[in-house]
Amino acid sequence: MNDFKIKKISDYKWEIEKDEKYGMKVPGIIFADKKLLDHAVGENTIEQIINVATLPGILNASYAMPDIHYGYGFPIGGVAAFDLEKGVISPGGVGFDISCGVRTMRTGLEVRDIEDRIEDIMAVLSFNIPRGVGSKGRVKLSKNQLIQLLSEGVGWAVKNGYGWDKDKDFIEEKGCMEGANADFVSNLALDRGMGQIGTLGSGNHFLEIQAVDEIYDAEAAESFGLKKGQVTIMIHSGSRGLGHQICSDYIRVMQQAAVKYGIKLPDRQLACAPVSSPEGKRYYQAMICAINYAMVNRHCLAHRVRTEFERFFSKSSEELGLDTIFDISHNIAKIEEHNINGKLNKVCVHRKGATRAYPPGHKDIPDKYRSIGQPVIVPGDMGRYSYILLGTEKAMSESFGSTCHGAGRLMSRTQAKRVIQGRELKKELFEKKGIVVIAGSMSGLAEEAPQAYKDVTGVVDVAHFAGISKKAIRLKPLGVLKG
Repeated sequence: MNDFKIKKISDYKWEIEKDEKYGMKVPGIIFADKKLLDHAVGENTIEQIINVATLPGILNASYAMPDIHYGYGFPIGGVAAFDLEKGVISPGGVGFDISCGVRTMRTGLEVRDIEDRIEDIMAVLSFNIPRGVGSKGRVKLSKNQLIQLLSEGVGWAVKNGYGWDKDKDFIEEKGCMEGANADFVSNLALDRGMGQIGTLGSGNHFLEIQAVDEIYDAEAAESFGLKKGQVTIMIHSGSRGLGHQICSDYIRVMQQAAVKYGIKLPDRQLACAPVSSPEGKRYYQAMICAINYAMVNRHCLAHRVRTEFERFFSKSSEELGLDTIFDISHNIAKIEEHNINGKLNKVCVHRKGATRAYPPGHKDIPDKYRSIGQPVIVPGDMGRYSYILLGTEKAMSESFGSTCHGAGRLMSRTQAKRVIQGRELKKELFEKKGIVVIAGSMSGLAEEAPQAYKDVTGVVDVAHFAGISKKAIRLKPLGVLKG
């Protein structure tokens, strides 16, 4: 598949023309500059965008965000919306780490308050934040408590003494997505999730202490309570083993369902079922369980950060100003209202490695941010920057209210380990940039090296100039904790 036609719409938007010989029902739309586009072509990601465009009931286009790279079935950075009657739902369009996402917190501290103590702070966090493959958290649950958590989300955590009730106002879905049904979650998934609440995990998950480096939107900075030189904390984690197992379980279910419903797949990794089918409904309700689990996981990690900061600084979290700015997922499928041919319709939007980016005035944005648009948290790599963007009207009209979720990989993990030495990288980040990095293993650190990722600034610039989100704040890393 290499004779596809890509048409330039603008410097930041490209169209893969709909071609019936591939079975495409809609065109592909890629938000990228020429450099990012060439990379996508080179790693065969275009083929995945085209494959998604063949799925039943897909609406408007198969979309690719500027951080697009090769994934399981759907590309990472892929967005697709489906009709609720004629369309499908696909675990590959959500990802294995269901509701992987990011929470950003502000502090009342400035860089000068911690610059001589950053190594000590990171050592304390390293000792007290469970991380790595199979790590176990400090939140001990019975099976009944876990099932309750899956239904109640962050409300369960607050009720049990983790975090603050006001945090819920600044979490997507207020920390609990309705529709969870643990009856559709396997015992193996429940067992894997039993001990992992409040754990960071491994891979690209991290906890960073950051500083506000640049402000592009003064109104947004005021709404977020941020100024230059202020210290922030970013937590990137997801649904851990529970979400991974739910995805694995339902890929098998969907492979059988695709045959049952006569769905022709160009790639069996696109296994899916009609949204309205019993299989589709079961997956959706199980997925919501994982979404609520992931939000509680980040919430309990934030609670642990507050606890350790209180001990370290001998002040309360309130005195330290450890408030939640926002918490948003980027591996998710949701039933949302969007304008289809001039009419508001409910559709199923898959965002895999892509973030919701609702515009000013939208009812699902916290009151505090409604005038500026939804905060979009875009983590970069450990050696450069992260960003907070704002959702826009153009995102609603051009990408089903979606934008990028991060930098996007340039190298596979295997390739990165071949060419990068973790120990040298750690030394270089500290000596050249003053960034304190603590990692569970040096090979794992090499996998996550800055050079293994696209430069997030270039990715964010594309999203900004394409109009699907708007730059507000740039953050730079001071200390990084990896699994």
